Amino acid sequence: MRMIDIIAKKRDGKALSTEEIQFFVDGYTKGEIPDYQVSSLLMAIYFEDMNDDERANLTMAMVHSGDMIDLSAISGIKVDKHSTGGVGDTTTLVLAPLVAALDIPVAKMSGRGLGHTGGTIDKLESVAGFHVELTKNEFIDLVNRDKVAVVGQSGNLTPADKKLYALRDVTATVNSIPLIASSIMSKKIAAGADAIVLDVKTGAGAFMKTEEDARELALAMVRIGTNVGRKTMAVISDMSQPLGFAIGNALEVKEAIATLKGEGPEDLTELVLTLGSQMALLAQKATTLEGARQKLLEVIQNGTALNKFKEFLTNQGGDASVVDHPEKLPQAAFQIAVPAKSSGVIKQIVADEIGVAAMWLGAGRATKEDEIDLAVGIMLHKKVGEQVKQGDPLVTIYSNKKDVSEVMEKIYANIKIADHAEKPTLIHQIITNE
Repeated sequence: MRMIDIIAKKRDGKALSTEEIQFFVDGYTKGEIPDYQVSSLLMAIYFEDMNDDERANLTMAMVHSGDMIDLSAISGIKVDKHSTGGVGDTTTLVLAPLVAALDIPVAKMSGRGLGHTGGTIDKLESVAGFHVELTKNEFIDLVNRDKVAVVGQSGNLTPADKKLYALRDVTATVNSIPLIASSIMSKKIAAGADAIVLDVKTGAGAFMKTEEDARELALAMVRIGTNVGRKTMAVISDMSQPLGFAIGNALEVKEAIATLKGEGPEDLTELVLTLGSQMALLAQKATTLEGARQKLLEVIQNGTALNKFKEFLTNQGGDASVVDHPEKLPQAAFQIAVPAKSSGVIKQIVADEIGVAAMWLGAGRATKEDEIDLAVGIMLHKKVGEQVKQGDPLVTIYSNKKDVSEVMEKIYANIKIADHAEKPTLIHQIITNE
């Protein structure tokens, strides 16, 4: 088998066989096939697409390129959730304990974040003492006993995907549905879940800016999951404005605690209930979505979900007293209100630009080497469709530096006030394989 023949076949719009896909993924991972040939194939895939079988085969070739996490020692149906990211995306912090409170095993592998704010692990490390350095046996024991644990991503999970992603990044082939879908799904499948719930974002703060593109990606991932024997479904949710009010690591932990108490922002609560209901259904802990939602509301109202969060923090070395005393979380030196310059209705909050403003404060990483300041960030006071009076605070900036004039300018440029505006739709579509 020759790489040049595989490139020519895809260039001419023909489907690649399982063996051809395996050959190029193996060869590239081992360093036997050069970058320039794989770049050429990636560009051919970009223009000629892949069919469902090719996408599933590419995904599984990447899965088998490295370690696969065996979660068979954990009893029950393991359901994982993946979000395509966004600004103020606090869902995992709420979902993990909430779903675990229904006796559903949540064995979560998470990463650190590049971008506006930290990843799930960075956020959790706002809690003093919390750590994700668990042995495989500790991880499995915790999930079996208490239904929830979070570990850092294994160093050798899908090495083919890491190599291919780095190459896509420098060859203008990132925005390809088969390549994005197989990249995401390879990591989820290698992480050992039985069922996968996908939260695919759409809007200004999302990777997929239009609902049409988000739907195409969601369908691609659901089909891959189904074709390789994983129960998979997707929710397309809005990221035209930040989710919830908090953008920043400790601020988001505080908001997650409020949400688990039933006092969280309306949109974050709704999204968590939507995703959690699907997870409960896939885990066979409910027979209908309505029944699943009712069970989730019950564990919020009776305090079980909040207690599960405390238990989770304690199990991984964290100071669970922050749940009752959020003031113990890292605190910023300065809180600076940004007042509205006019009265009206909030028409637009450009999510990714507000995220950049939070990153400028130190809430996120521009490069892997950057240190995150866990205390800083932005707290919104108004969402799209809400009334605001001149002089009312639009946001509060939490900062450890006094001069935040650049950040204020960024905020003013990206929060628009008008005479009239509608609240955006939060849940756009539910995608299943039926």
